[in-house]
Amino acid sequence: MDKKGFTLVEAVIVLALASLLILAGSESVSGLAPRYQLQRAVWEVRARLNQARIRSVWEGVSVRVRLSSAAIALEQYDEEKKTWRTVQTEFLEGVRIAANNSPVFHPTGTVTGLATILVSNSRGAYRITLAISGRIKAVKI
Repeated sequence: MDKKGFTLVEAVIVLALASLLILAGSESVSGLAPRYQLQRAVWEVRARLNQARIRSVWEGVSVRVRLSSAAIALEQYDEEKKTWRTVQTEFLEGVRIAANNSPVFHPTGTVTGLATILVSNSRGAYRITLAISGRIKAVKI
């Protein structure tokens, strides 16, 4: 008798082993998510600080960067109304942001309200510092 194909027991064993391998692989991949969320958040904070500085110089207005626990907002000063107007908000998932100040960029390219920003999650933390010249430095801590 010539046997072709698999028995039901063999098929169930193969499917069980395949599902175990997939489960193990998904656990290792999901463990990488916090690392990439942290790196993305640091990149976003640095990009928004640079964007605020460039916008301030090009448009000739003061631009403030306001940071909350999971978001970063750019605000532009409205001379007529004497208030800050939000122009962009970016929400960052999987990280916590803490800042000691909300830096204000001026049309001359300088900044007041020097800031130290801590971006952290379960995979680590970065400290981002902003100098009066507008220089941004990020250090893993």
